[in-house]
Amino acid sequence: MSVRRLAANQPDSFAFSAESLKQVKWWIAKFPEGRQQSAVIPLLWLVQKQQGWVSEPSIRLVAETLGMPVIRVYEIATFYTMFMLEPVGSHALVQVCGTTPCMLRGANDLKAVCQRRFGDRDHLSADGKVTWQEVECLGACSNAPMAAINDYYYEDLTPETFEQVLDEFIAGKPRAPGSVIGRQGSAPEGGAKVLSDPSLYDGSAAKALKSIPNAEPKKRGKAKEAAQ
Repeated sequence: MSVRRLAANQPDSFAFSAESLKQVKWWIAKFPEGRQQSAVIPLLWLVQKQQGWVSEPSIRLVAETLGMPVIRVYEIATFYTMFMLEPVGSHALVQVCGTTPCMLRGANDLKAVCQRRFGDRDHLSADGKVTWQEVECLGACSNAPMAAINDYYYEDLTPETFEQVLDEFIAGKPRAPGSVIGRQGSAPEGGAKVLSDPSLYDGSAAKALKSIPNAEPKKRGKAKEAAQ
């Protein structure tokens, strides 16, 4: 793993909002007495949801809240790539999956779109609106290629549809998440490929069987008498 460091420019301070503070208390209360430090990752995630990234003052506040050495919280924040260590785009954090299924289905073309539009990955775009990253598997392999934008997945992308989705986010009018070609979940592209004949499941085959003489299976008792 590459070395991850905090951003050079840091805010003077950080404080949890009233809503975040409610969540902080809720998370801490989930753990037994003496185990409150187990809430460190949820608290760092609350920091990121509020601020957009994890700053040095926020690391100090989390450490103070949980009674931890600052270096321990720093180690966690810099180890997990889910935590952003510098300011991210005001409109979108774009995470393009580059793992094998997505790569085979065109992820490199999606990365090229991001590179052309926003510059180098892992950094804020020139206009301050977008940060993009390449990430490992996001678990939507059957709908590859895909990208996570902020909290949601956009799947079955092409360079053209990806551009459209990005334009909508930048305009402040993001579309509903999911497959851009309208697939339901991970259903086959173009519709169902199996059980496409209603007679397989609508009961008509069983009704037809009942209409055939002697098609009813013999009852167990009568079968035994016949055998005797």
